[in-house]
Amino acid sequence: MDYQVNPFTRFDQDWGLVTAGTKEKFNSMTISWGGMGTLWGKPVITIYIKPSRYTMKFLTKENRFTVSFFPKELKRKIHSVMGGQSGRDLDKAKASGITPRFTPEGITFEEAEETFYCQKIYVQKLDEKAIPEEVMKRFYPDKDPHYLFIGELFKHETK
Repeated sequence: MDYQVNPFTRFDQDWGLVTAGTKEKFNSMTISWGGMGTLWGKPVITIYIKPSRYTMKFLTKENRFTVSFFPKELKRKIHSVMGGQSGRDLDKAKASGITPRFTPEGITFEEAEETFYCQKIYVQKLDEKAIPEEVMKRFYPDKDPHYLFIGELFKHETK
């Protein structure tokens, strides 16, 4: 795979959309915490998901997930729905005006400018005892730290 991405800004500034599930039932959500790198000799994407998020159910059940990025002109509308609404009560893709595209490798969207297809290889809840106290107070006042998901990148798609 040959691709050029700034791993330090791709999540934090561009925001991604993680998607997991099946053609019959899936969910997506906005993510801004994540990274790209190498683990065990494999290219990987790391994402962080709160256990209370509806998407967590799909990420836990399925072995694959995608991380998609969208053109600037679509980001605000997409992420206001995908980051602020629950898929429990709403078809978030329809509400945000994007079209799901189902492939044998996973779920992406017609409007995505870039999609990373990942095979889940590691999952762990962040250890509260290992998180600095000031971080716990700021991000986890309810004592509900994120789960870390690491996916091996097996396909990369750009428009």
